[in-house]
Amino acid sequence: MTSGEDAGVHPPIRPPAVAGSFYPADPARLAETVDGLLDAAAPAQQGLPPDAGRVRAVVVPHAGYPYSGAVAAAAFVRLVGQRPPGVVLVGPAHFAPIVGCVVPQATQWRTPLGTLPVDTTLRDTAMHTGLVRADDRPHAPEHSLEVQLPFLQRTLGRLPVLPVAAHAPTAAVADLLDAVTRDTSTIVLVSTDLSHYRPDPLARELDAHTAAAILDLRPDRIADPAACGVHALRGLLAWASRHGLTPHQLMLGTSADTGGDPDRVVGYASFAFT
Repeated sequence: MTSGEDAGVHPPIRPPAVAGSFYPADPARLAETVDGLLDAAAPAQQGLPPDAGRVRAVVVPHAGYPYSGAVAAAAFVRLVGQRPPGVVLVGPAHFAPIVGCVVPQATQWRTPLGTLPVDTTLRDTAMHTGLVRADDRPHAPEHSLEVQLPFLQRTLGRLPVLPVAAHAPTAAVADLLDAVTRDTSTIVLVSTDLSHYRPDPLARELDAHTAAAILDLRPDRIADPAACGVHALRGLLAWASRHGLTPHQLMLGTSADTGGDPDRVVGYASFAFT
């Protein structure tokens, strides 16, 4: 047991924070919802050539499933059949101001579908880089990484995860990803929505520019307001460029596509990197 995990100080299991709001709290209904989204995405697997190779990373949105679930499923369905040793999830902290990157002290994260172990070996590797600190507080109320876990559970099963909340320079995030992906089978998942609360036509225009920057592996062309997970996204692009990965756009949309107010939308996108 590492420092700070003593019973009564930090819980060994992080409970779900947004079950029942962002996604169903009932296990059977949650499994049915996720499976339905994956089934709907499977016949339309566009954007990824058959010879693209193994998916090394994905970018997915993190709104409530009724709004962004279909866009997320377009990426998760590409992971079916892979057997990674674990997944590194990187996203923003919406409710707690952070500097740098923060990993959890909890040893498991729970959803209504069960628990996923935190990869403590990768966490130790990350800690040894000096690029992260361990703190459960930014993760406790946060939805950006939690909403990805049921998709992982239904596509990859019960595998180790390393959740990372990121607010750090591009190179630091890329260096961290280098450290925790020495096993190249490890999948990197970046959780981010795109433009926020713009009229739908403007949001689509702004998001198209962001998508072009992602496809060109140009983190310098992604401004802070372009994505709430901008630090994770920029770091991913720098890391992908270092390793010669190819990005593929899978799906691009907004909350207006699923009944949201068209005068005030949030943009969603999914990408795969091979």
